[in-house]
Amino acid sequence: MKFEETYLNDNILDALYDMRFDEMTPIQERCIPEILDGYDVLGVAQTGTGKTAAYLLPILSLLDDGGFPKDAINCVIMSPTRELAQQIDQAMQGFGYYLDGISSVAVYGGNDGGRYDQELKGLRLGADVIIATPGRLLSHLKVGNLDLSRCSFFVLDEADRMLDMGFSEDIMRIVKELPENCQRVMFSATMPQDIRKLAVSMLHNPVEIKLAVSKPAEKIQQSAYVCYEPQKLKIIENLFKAGDLKRVIVFSGKKEKVKDITRQLKRMKINCAEMHSDLDQRERDQVMLKFKAGQTDVLIATDIVSRGIDIDDIRTVINYDVPHDAEDYVHRIGRTARADRDGAAITFVSDLDIRRFQQIEHFLGKEVEKRPLPEELGEAPVYASRPKKRSNGHHGRWNSRGNGSKNNQKRNKRNNRQP
Repeated sequence: MKFEETYLNDNILDALYDMRFDEMTPIQERCIPEILDGYDVLGVAQTGTGKTAAYLLPILSLLDDGGFPKDAINCVIMSPTRELAQQIDQAMQGFGYYLDGISSVAVYGGNDGGRYDQELKGLRLGADVIIATPGRLLSHLKVGNLDLSRCSFFVLDEADRMLDMGFSEDIMRIVKELPENCQRVMFSATMPQDIRKLAVSMLHNPVEIKLAVSKPAEKIQQSAYVCYEPQKLKIIENLFKAGDLKRVIVFSGKKEKVKDITRQLKRMKINCAEMHSDLDQRERDQVMLKFKAGQTDVLIATDIVSRGIDIDDIRTVINYDVPHDAEDYVHRIGRTARADRDGAAITFVSDLDIRRFQQIEHFLGKEVEKRPLPEELGEAPVYASRPKKRSNGHHGRWNSRGNGSKNNQKRNKRNNRQP
């Protein structure tokens, strides 16, 4: 479907024409009409699917059409990291090229006082759109630099990463400042239970739009060790002794486990660093800079790193524990075999995680190669196969708060804006 087939306004369409954007991606095709129609939206889509444009284009189009207060903050877009906030801000400048009356300001931490003064000036002049990280926005809220009581649009981007980084309470503090009739949009790459709970508390009868998770690239060489938990570190030691394992990411689902693995690998004289939500922005930046520059061989990380950070030359991904679902697995191993390079993904499957890994294999549609344990480690758990179950194929709108037809759900927000 082409952008010109929507009712995005002419100024937005002119900018898209200049940028040579013609065809919508699937997430854009499904989200743009719903946001234009005034629905709250819960979007589940991977990074790289075009979701930034899926919410920015309709919101900017509506703002440009008018009817919103000139002296109010009309839209807040929340981002988990400074890097993503900068990317959204750059997209905003491109899409809003012909929007003379729409102003924006990016608000994020890790900067000097000059940057803070620039943010403050933008807020006091009444920026229409704020693109912000949670901590920085809260600091402005606490000292009275901004008022969200007349905000018309609120977007929470990469919600799963927000929760991974410990921003849940900050998000809810910000949401409480929003008016009831504020239209809300939430995007997440995965849909674990804590994201569902956040959506229930934040969204009003949302339309759920979920894109199927892509299978991992075929060129990723996937394999697994079936093992007991105490055997995992010895497997890593053997892997590093056997080959030149540089440019490696080791994933674990818990930050305390990441810290412990890092301590153990350093005792093995492995050049490594850790990445998790206990590090502040400056520390995370330093860790990533050294890893990208090749000054660190191995990065041990929680799922903060599995989405949204582009590093093209990762040779190996090691899942120290089995991810919670197939979507997390795809995101993790997708850090390797990028930019036409080869890559390997190795997963440690403990006796307690066998069933979970079998569910991932069911999603992949194949069995992952099982490597034999080094002889000195003794026996491995038995990996008993299970019968495959047919997927229920459930997609579509979210039923937890009632379905209803589109006409029954629609709230005519565009005619009920606060002056």
